[in-house]
Amino acid sequence: MEMKKRINLELRNRAPEKVTELVLDNCRSSNGEIEGLNDSFKELEFLSMANVELTSLAKLPTLSKLRKLELSDNIISGGLEVLAERCPNLTYLNLSGNKIKDLGTVEALQNLKNLKSLDLFNCEITNLEDYRDSIFELLQQITYLDGFDQEDNEAPDSEDDDDEEGDEDDDDEDEDEAGPPGEYEEEDDEDDGGSDLGEGEEEEEVGLSYLMKEEIQDEDDDDDYVEEGGDEEEEEGVRGEKRKRDPEDEGEEEDD
Repeated sequence: MEMKKRINLELRNRAPEKVTELVLDNCRSSNGEIEGLNDSFKELEFLSMANVELTSLAKLPTLSKLRKLELSDNIISGGLEVLAERCPNLTYLNLSGNKIKDLGTVEALQNLKNLKSLDLFNCEITNLEDYRDSIFELLQQITYLDGFDQEDNEAPDSEDDDDEEGDEDDDDEDEDEAGPPGEYEEEDDEDDGGSDLGEGEEEEEVGLSYLMKEEIQDEDDDDDYVEEGGDEEEEEGVRGEKRKRDPEDEGEEEDD
């Protein structure tokens, strides 16, 4: 795909001045030059044009906010002074896999005062004797060359740093949500104790109510027994009176 068409595709109906990142890798440049990119991309901070067969940066527009520029695997051999003129705030520049052969070509990058990381891996210049020391001496503003500083410490990966920070935040959130250790165990124990106590109270209440009912029933039975006994005594008394009266009645009948 041609670079111009690729740019239109990457815009996705956005205005150029709204775009902050643009990736044009593996498309075809126009005769080795940039095509379709202009000054309207004034908010662009990251631009990648890897493996697009670039031979020249002469048509690179002014991108004052550009911080990262990927130009790996092209055919660039010079003309790097354009970068300081058009992209003065670059902090990261990847020129690996190009046709850069000597220190004179790289010297043009001295005017990129904010440049911190430069990648020249797989360029012929890396075959020079004391290549790393020479570059660090020539470009004293840079911290990392081909991913390592002068002490051979690897450059940090910003994405990895973000991930680590995100993991730490997640761990902190998990700890906050989890609460102090042992807290839930104590609550569970209290809940269990409360439930056991509740069950014991319920059983005790049931037992008391049952006993009370039994006592009430016993009292009722006693009352019934007393009443029945009283009735029997009354009946016996009546019978005794009848017996006493009967002889008297018989005597009266004899007198008659």
